[in-house]
Amino acid sequence: MVIDNKILDELTEKAKANPRLRFNLDLRNSADDQSQRMLNALEPGTIMPIHRHKGSSETCVCVRGHFEEYFYDEIGNLTDTIDMVPGGTVLNIEKGQWHSLKCLESGTILLEAKDGAYRPLEEDEVMDV
Repeated sequence: MVIDNKILDELTEKAKANPRLRFNLDLRNSADDQSQRMLNALEPGTIMPIHRHKGSSETCVCVRGHFEEYFYDEIGNLTDTIDMVPGGTVLNIEKGQWHSLKCLESGTILLEAKDGAYRPLEEDEVMDV
């Protein structure tokens, strides 16, 4: 698959139409893959709760647009903010690290990769603040 601007534009339009203001494109070969790879289209206003992945690190790259990644300690105090733009930082978020993000520009798309097969977040992987 060649991921070109046409595909990115389609993802953005689907994110805009989605009540959650985000939409992802699964890049796995099948649901049985032992890794997670996706493009995640985000729009300003999407809600990304503070969360962590107990069983996996997470790699994030900004493909287009602009977002900020936020890191938190165990009690919800903000500890770091990373500005994410195309051609900038590549993040490898450590397993168990609390994080969230804020989309700053319409048309933002990020590439995410995690270890293991997909599984929904568990209750103790989402922080109540």
